[in-house]
Amino acid sequence: MLESAYNSPLLEGAVAELSKLPGIGRKTALRLALHLLRQPEDAATSLGEAVIAMRKGVKYCRRCHNISDSELCEICGNPARDGETVCVVETVKDVITVEATHEHRGLYHVLGGLISPLDGIGPSDLEIDSLVERVKQEGITEVILALSPTMEGDTTGYYIFRRLQPTGAKVTMLARGVSIGSDLEYTDELTLGRSILNRIPFTDSPE
Repeated sequence: MLESAYNSPLLEGAVAELSKLPGIGRKTALRLALHLLRQPEDAATSLGEAVIAMRKGVKYCRRCHNISDSELCEICGNPARDGETVCVVETVKDVITVEATHEHRGLYHVLGGLISPLDGIGPSDLEIDSLVERVKQEGITEVILALSPTMEGDTTGYYIFRRLQPTGAKVTMLARGVSIGSDLEYTDELTLGRSILNRIPFTDSPE
């Protein structure tokens, strides 16, 4: 058996698993593991149980594909939300980002990514068909494209715009106060909030 780099195969195993998390290198993983060792045993147990419960219990909303503890997320199930306006975002993180602005009172639709031929991601890999069906069936009058202003975001927005044209729904996009080429999650809340309020019609040439 090979010796553990940390004189403990158990610690080595914990560090190896923690370092698989995004943005966590081996040094940070070791620091986190040692921190957990210094805590009371029930603290580490609570953390482990919370992660397991989240993994087993969290679902994706059958309507908008946001995370949810039930079949329908809290936003979709809230009768106070504007059911005629849907904000289309790339990921669940973007729902959280837009909600933090307190400027959008409608619903959401999570695509699960952006069209990116170089990465092998096409329209059929995203929740675009379900978006079109929602617009047709739910009486949605406006679709806000809150996508990152990158080539992939613009390509995805243009494709959605073309798909929604026959429905008659108004398609708008965030005002270009959001920097070109930046990810939505890194945009400050004030800028993003103003972009939502000052959204503009989506056209064949969004630039």
